[in-house]
Amino acid sequence: MTDKTITEPIENKVAESGLITLNLEDFFHPGKRVLFDIKDWLFREQILKEKDFREFVKNHDWSQYQAQNIAFTCSSDAIIPTWAYMLLTIAVEPFANRVVFGNLDTLETVLFNEALAKLNPEQYKDVRVIIKGCGDIPIAINAYVEITHKLLPFAKSIMYGEACSNVPLWKKK
Repeated sequence: MTDKTITEPIENKVAESGLITLNLEDFFHPGKRVLFDIKDWLFREQILKEKDFREFVKNHDWSQYQAQNIAFTCSSDAIIPTWAYMLLTIAVEPFANRVVFGNLDTLETVLFNEALAKLNPEQYKDVRVIIKGCGDIPIAINAYVEITHKLLPFAKSIMYGEACSNVPLWKKK
């Protein structure tokens, strides 16, 4: 029996397929996320006393939120006037990266939407796109919805997962 040496190059079918993988982790803002609950600043966790609230906002060390992403909320069943959240935003704005009203999911949605707004979807015109599904960073479902929305008018096809095992979602007719 003779020894045969393989002289043909190994073919990388994935590389030759023209697929482009879009990883949403590339759009993840690395800054710390903070849920800022104002219920502890309320009288008996129920009533906002304007004078006390303004005093607290004035004396609070807002610099501790430098470059952080803040979600203001109130977990008690209190009625908070709109201006209170506006006052908080004014106080933290010089330090924070991003400020929203809501929970951490709302904050994540806003951060991804802002990052994806900078993407030029025309660069995916007539391209087969795989939106990477698994990774080291948990990606908000809204980010997958938003990227799909942005790509639909341009991409040739959209898939989810990895090149070697993907879920076909949509194909241009």
